[in-house]
Amino acid sequence: MFIADIKKDFYDVVANQRVALLVAADIDALCACKILQALFHCDQIQYTLVPVTGWQDLSTAFLEHKEQFRYFVLINCGANVDLLEMLQPDSDSIFFICDTHRPVDVVNVYNDTQIKLLIKEDDDLGVPTYDDIFRDEDEEEGEDSGNESDEGSEPSGKRRRFDEGAIERRIERQRAKRQWEARRREILFDYEQYEYHGTSAAMMFFELAWVLTKDTKDMLWWAIIGLTDQWVHDKIPHMKYVSDIATVQRHVSRHNHRNEDEENSLSIDCMRISFEYDLRLALYHHWSLYESICNSYYTACSFKLWTLKGQKKLQEFLADMGLPLRQVKQKFKSMDITIKENLRDVIEESSNKYGMKDIRIQTFGVHFGFKNSFLASDMVHAAAALLESTERDENDPTDNFIKALDALSRSHLDRLLSGIDLAKKKLIAIQQTVASCICTNIILSQGPFLYCYLMEGTPDVKLFSKPLALTLLCKYLLTAFIHSTRNKRCKLLPLIMAAPKDVEKGTVIVVGIPPESETSDKKNFFGRAFEKAAESTSSRTLHDHFDTSIIELKSEDRSKFLDALITLLS
Repeated sequence: MFIADIKKDFYDVVANQRVALLVAADIDALCACKILQALFHCDQIQYTLVPVTGWQDLSTAFLEHKEQFRYFVLINCGANVDLLEMLQPDSDSIFFICDTHRPVDVVNVYNDTQIKLLIKEDDDLGVPTYDDIFRDEDEEEGEDSGNESDEGSEPSGKRRRFDEGAIERRIERQRAKRQWEARRREILFDYEQYEYHGTSAAMMFFELAWVLTKDTKDMLWWAIIGLTDQWVHDKIPHMKYVSDIATVQRHVSRHNHRNEDEENSLSIDCMRISFEYDLRLALYHHWSLYESICNSYYTACSFKLWTLKGQKKLQEFLADMGLPLRQVKQKFKSMDITIKENLRDVIEESSNKYGMKDIRIQTFGVHFGFKNSFLASDMVHAAAALLESTERDENDPTDNFIKALDALSRSHLDRLLSGIDLAKKKLIAIQQTVASCICTNIILSQGPFLYCYLMEGTPDVKLFSKPLALTLLCKYLLTAFIHSTRNKRCKLLPLIMAAPKDVEKGTVIVVGIPPESETSDKKNFFGRAFEKAAESTSSRTLHDHFDTSIIELKSEDRSKFLDALITLLS
């Protein structure tokens, strides 16, 4: 059931209780978790934090904690399945679910006792009405069995003639029931067909903090990072991002206005958040401008940097801006101050000539004291790189989760900077992989979709066994392919990508993303398609990820699974 008053129906309920926080492994969930932790610390609410990477993790975590806890808060997991069916909890367990995954399962929506949804009802949910989905069958069964028992009690010799009216009524009822069931299937299919994302969980919890008048600048910054994560990982349409940015902008103005009179507004440890109309260049404040242009998907795809012609075009672009190579190739922080002052305007002017009209994007930046400044997208890239780190000694998911969580707070700047270094390596790996996939033509048009498989032995293939990294690669690759292909039909196709997950077990990770377009609503139909294809071919799949469009599959089942998908989607 949807919660109308988040303070009264959620926060006041858990205020004097012990709470289990089950948090999914994505950046928005981490930010929401940070805000909730800060609120819990304010009010001395006891909680246990459990990171969960998939449905199996969630079930295990619930089994381990169900004896000690009555209240469970699920962040970015649990809304899109029938949770009570999956976890089989006792009747006194209560679940508060703040999840961006849509569509929300109808059983969760209409359960009034144990499931409480911290989800905005004004999000375009389109939940079917109760009567279309649920029907009380007790009365019908009662009537039917009543008739049968009457017939059975008659002596066999004097059995009365069947009441023709009763038979007709029963046939009519059965026909109506069949029609209702067919209609129900149709309604549920339409409702559950596409997977998409709603308002960021971090923004939901920031609104709670604001209602409680306990919102701080740190919480506001986490809400901004949560929203930016949805943009970086391509989860929400552009219009949704712009409208949410406007909402956050009002809070930023309020906080900045509130702090104008305070004497410490320029102290060494102060924090300033500012609205920026900044460049779509990844990590350029912490890199050289040249490397950032080469490894940001927007510029790399526009110039087609995997070709010699593209490289030449980039040199012309830099010359058009009048920027010396020596300046462009050194660290951004070391560039001449005169060049840096109007750099954004200069880049925007030249970008327009080269067809990159959207080189600037509305976002936010933060200053910690005088020295450290970060953009929201820098934080997202750094935290994601830490969360999915594949460095030699860092393969423990819980350990990585804690490191990524630490990187979001300003008291752990060293952790954040190490995350930025990892993010640079990841972006370079993505760019090189995209270039090699395009140059070796391994993206195949399979009819209803494009398909690409990263072979075992490809450089950095281990990095792409992680869902966030593979999704980002998928997005970059599809954009690059659209820029490089002459086939107009291929430009409108979605992309499925597979990469080795675990060589010993012989599994691959498969991700599907919707077609790329300016007006795309980011609705993904691959979740249902993957389920159907696996079912029809008895492929050994694991649908463990909270995003249904990401699955694991046995390597030897790959070809029959793909054939089934082609048949299904043709």
